[in-house]
Amino acid sequence: MNTRFRDRTEAGQKLALQLQAYANRADVLVLALPRGGVPVAYEIARTLNLTLDLCLVRKLGDPDNKEHAIGAIAANGARVINYDVVRWLGITKQQLEEITAQEQQELQRREQVYRGNRPKVNVYDRIVVLVDDGLATGATMRAAVMGVRSQYPRQLIIAVPIASQNAYQQLKKQVDRLVCLCIPNRLFAIGLWYDNFEQVTDEQVCTLLDRLTVAHNLPG
Repeated sequence: MNTRFRDRTEAGQKLALQLQAYANRADVLVLALPRGGVPVAYEIARTLNLTLDLCLVRKLGDPDNKEHAIGAIAANGARVINYDVVRWLGITKQQLEEITAQEQQELQRREQVYRGNRPKVNVYDRIVVLVDDGLATGATMRAAVMGVRSQYPRQLIIAVPIASQNAYQQLKKQVDRLVCLCIPNRLFAIGLWYDNFEQVTDEQVCTLLDRLTVAHNLPG
């Protein structure tokens, strides 16, 4: 399964086609992993007339290569660590705690910037669709799954445009359904599978959230 995407918008539109069974349902909630997952999730929620909210997670990066994930944390305190990688890189416990503390601060900043006074949407006994723009190691999504599971959704679904084979195999065992459009033999980097993979800004995240908040007349 190999394909390319023009941008995150097109990826979200294509995913929406695979999720049409959930359209117009009040018991279905789309949760985006900021920032890259927000434009993808926005298209799913807009197309299917579903509520959109955020699942705030943050990658824990190798101190020498921030893009190399050694784990991830969620806003509710869930933490996933790849201890094999941590040991291989020689990262100490103190370094790991320092990295975690730094990323927790960023999560708090994003919570305030993105949500403001808007209350979190309740996921209890709802069908939750977790959305990101791709899965490389899958660490951030695993943290998201852990965080959402603790809130007792009725069903948990992951929807992503692209995933590495390893991340796909690991995560499909942890959720009720995993929808993925592209699982290349070699991923290399998620951005290589998009024609346009520009960084999503805080302003774009807030704009997309506000659009659907108005559309669904949610409390803001």
